[in-house]
Amino acid sequence: MLLKGFLLSIVLYIVYLLGVGFNQGEGHLNISWKEAQNEVKQAFVDSWHSYEKNAWGADIYHPITQTGENMGPKPLGWMIVDSLDTMMMMGLTDETARARKWIKKELTYDFDYDVNVFETTIRMLGGLLSGFYLSKDDVYLDKATDLANRLLGGFNTPSGLPYASVNLKTGKGIKNHVDSGASSTAEVATLQLEFKYLAKLTGEKMYWDKVEKIMEVLERNQPEAGLVPIYVNPDTGKFKGNLIRLGSRGDSYYEYLLKQFLQTNRQEPVYYDMYLEAVQGIKKHLTRKSQPNGLTFIGELERGIGGELSPKMDHLVCFIGGLLALGATEGLPYNDVRKSGWWSSSRESELHFARDITHTCYKMYQDVSSGLSPEIVVFNTDAKSKEDFYIKPLDRHNLQRPETVESLFVLYRITKDPIYRRWGWEIFQSFKKHSQYIHEDGEVTYTSLKDVTTDPPVKKDEMESFWLAETLKYLYLLFDDEDTMPLDKVVFNTEAHPFPKFDLGTLFETGWTAAAPVEVNPEAGQPLPRKALDTPIKAIPKAAEPAKPIDQVAREAALDNPEILMGPRDDAKMKELEGDLEDLAKHDA
Repeated sequence: MLLKGFLLSIVLYIVYLLGVGFNQGEGHLNISWKEAQNEVKQAFVDSWHSYEKNAWGADIYHPITQTGENMGPKPLGWMIVDSLDTMMMMGLTDETARARKWIKKELTYDFDYDVNVFETTIRMLGGLLSGFYLSKDDVYLDKATDLANRLLGGFNTPSGLPYASVNLKTGKGIKNHVDSGASSTAEVATLQLEFKYLAKLTGEKMYWDKVEKIMEVLERNQPEAGLVPIYVNPDTGKFKGNLIRLGSRGDSYYEYLLKQFLQTNRQEPVYYDMYLEAVQGIKKHLTRKSQPNGLTFIGELERGIGGELSPKMDHLVCFIGGLLALGATEGLPYNDVRKSGWWSSSRESELHFARDITHTCYKMYQDVSSGLSPEIVVFNTDAKSKEDFYIKPLDRHNLQRPETVESLFVLYRITKDPIYRRWGWEIFQSFKKHSQYIHEDGEVTYTSLKDVTTDPPVKKDEMESFWLAETLKYLYLLFDDEDTMPLDKVVFNTEAHPFPKFDLGTLFETGWTAAAPVEVNPEAGQPLPRKALDTPIKAIPKAAEPAKPIDQVAREAALDNPEILMGPRDDAKMKELEGDLEDLAKHDA
């Protein structure tokens, strides 16, 4: 009875806070998820047709001035290749055909120009390989192989870690022009999915060995708690500096630890062990709660472990919610895996962490006047704080980034909790309201924003390729009811290009082992190797069902306890509440 009373008091408090917001707040959800998906598709079509009309083939598009430009003397396919698989998933056959024709007839990488190894790999090589995966069209594989061969020169370093750039014509690697020539840790460790898949397709072991060597060199540094500084010396293979963060230059290192393990059907457990060690390090050293509302955030260690934590968090960090959920269930539905023999308390904890950090990322949208997140926020930790975070003047821009909607997509696929679709719908509507630009002739397009804290936000004349390649793709998949691109069958690279999972076979192997495998204690919450996770942990309570949306919990409590909410039973009010619940059920169905 005490527990029931406590739970009911919480519900009553929520009802008090939300007031009549239930009826008012649900109005925008009077739409089927199929219709929502079609709206996202239309936003892509509008964006794409504007680019196609005004800047076809160009690498960079300015949608307000309707102009394009290339990054070098010839186009790299930055917009077209990056958007290719999104068009395929959306069934845009005419647009895909025009893109294929351009790629076949116009795209070449045989010219004198220095490109960033990482960006070119994740966007161009990744886009071509996913195009091949979805179509089995050799045009894309041939272009991918030619590009990969040109990028390999960047790997010719004393340590095997690639230089930041490479010349497409000569194959000569070029050190970073800043940071004393250091390469970004995330960038050298975010080439593996692409080159491994290419190796599997072509049988060329060279591609495989080059990127496996990188992981061996990084692991030999034995980073404390699995957390790596964001710079590494490509000549010595040693980390440079102490700055640790999950934002720029750090993020996708952790992402590819898990995804390499998943890509080869769990046959390279060394990467899973490294991933789990890093997750525990993130929880212990980087994670804190904000004031006054206790939002979970991930900060930065400017001086490394032991130094003071900076409460700064990039929007880029918001990929981690989806990654944690993917690591917990390996892409399988939560309701299935929690009944399996290998579900554990540590996996439950990771999924809870995923939910918490994704909620924080949603609040980075909801708590801003425009409904759109800035590039960076700084969380408040002082008990006297009245707001959970603040935004510095130089951090107020929004580039239409995908990380939050990526996590919403993954969490919805795994938990089926409709709250993630609702949050995604809210974010998409804010994009439509503020980043959509309509020209005098009626042409519709979308653009980045300079300042999301003003009303209306100030627009910026640039549309990033990841708006098409990632943000709209993840929103489209979030509203998809047909399980397109199932997470237990494919792995998305860091630019949202899907590759299939595959077995190592007889040709490929990890080729190295960890220098000092981590000893684990599951009861102490330490990193756990896969072989241990495959054994059920005793005395674990049954996992809870995915949380219902809070408005539905409150409504159900209201129906069960009408005398507390409204005094003597009011049949008219009860009927209204019952009708509201039925509407919710229809929306969630």
